[in-house]
Amino acid sequence: MLTRELINSFKKKSDLIDYLETNKASDLNYEKALEKHEYEQELLPLQAELVQFQRWVQKENKKIAIIFEGRDASGKGGTIKRFKEHLNPRAMRVVALNKPTEVERNQWYFNRYIKELPNAGEIVFFDRSWYNRAVVEPVMGFCDKTQYDRFMIQVPEFEHMLFESGTLIIKFWFSVSKDEQQRRFEKRLNNPLKKWKFSPVDEKGQELWDKFTTYKNQMFSRTHNHFSPWVVIKSNDKKQARLESIKYVLSLFDYENKGAICKNLLPDPNIVQRYFRNTIQLDR
Repeated sequence: MLTRELINSFKKKSDLIDYLETNKASDLNYEKALEKHEYEQELLPLQAELVQFQRWVQKENKKIAIIFEGRDASGKGGTIKRFKEHLNPRAMRVVALNKPTEVERNQWYFNRYIKELPNAGEIVFFDRSWYNRAVVEPVMGFCDKTQYDRFMIQVPEFEHMLFESGTLIIKFWFSVSKDEQQRRFEKRLNNPLKKWKFSPVDEKGQELWDKFTTYKNQMFSRTHNHFSPWVVIKSNDKKQARLESIKYVLSLFDYENKGAICKNLLPDPNIVQRYFRNTIQLDR
C-alpha cells in the first residue's frame, strides 16, 4: 500500500513507476495509474509535434479545417482538447456552434459555417459541423426532406470549392459502440461536473440508434471523395482514439522537422481507417 512515508522515500519518478509495476496485481488503481502514465508519455511528444506542425501552417499560410463528427459521447470534445492543448491560440480556433438563430434559419445553410472557416496560417477544429444536416437534423426532425436532399446535393460541391481555394478539410467520424455510449451517458449523469454534457438529443441517442446508422451510412456513401475523405476512428478506447487521430493528421503533411520529437507518426490501421463500404465500424 502506498503511504506518505513510502512516497517520500522515492528519489525520482521512475522509482514510483517501478513500485506500481511490481505491485500492480495487488491493486487495480496501480494498473490504471500505469496506463495513464504510458498514455501521457505517448501524448506529450505528439503534442510537441503538433506545435511544430502549427508553426509550419503559419509559415506556409496553410488553411486547415478538421471536422469532428460522431454520435454523442463518442470522444470528439476530449480529442479536440488534446489537439489544441499546447497550440498557439492566435493561430487556431475551436468552432462549436449553437442552434441557428431565426436570421440564420432563413439564410443559405452554409452561411454561418463559411465565416468560421480557417484564414491563411490557421487551424480550425469543428466540434460538429455542417454535417449536422446529414445525420442529427433529419433523425431528430430538425430539417425537412427538401432541406436534407438539397444539402446532400450541395455539400460535395461546397467542399470541392473549398479544396480548390486551398482549404484542406480533414473529416473524422468517431465510432463508438451502443453499449459504450450508454456507459458514458450514465457516467455523465452521475458526475455533477459533466451533467451539462447530457442533452435531450443525447437522451434519444440510444432509442434512435438504428435511424442514426441509416443516415450515417448515407452520408458516408454520398460525401466521401478523394479530396475530402471520411476517416473513421474507433473510439471505444478514448485515449487510443486521441493518440491515433493526432498521428493521422501529422502523417498527412511534410512539415519542417517532422519526426524530430516523435518518431512514430503512422496511425494504427486497426483504429484509423478511411471509409469504404466494408469498413468495420463500432456504431454499425
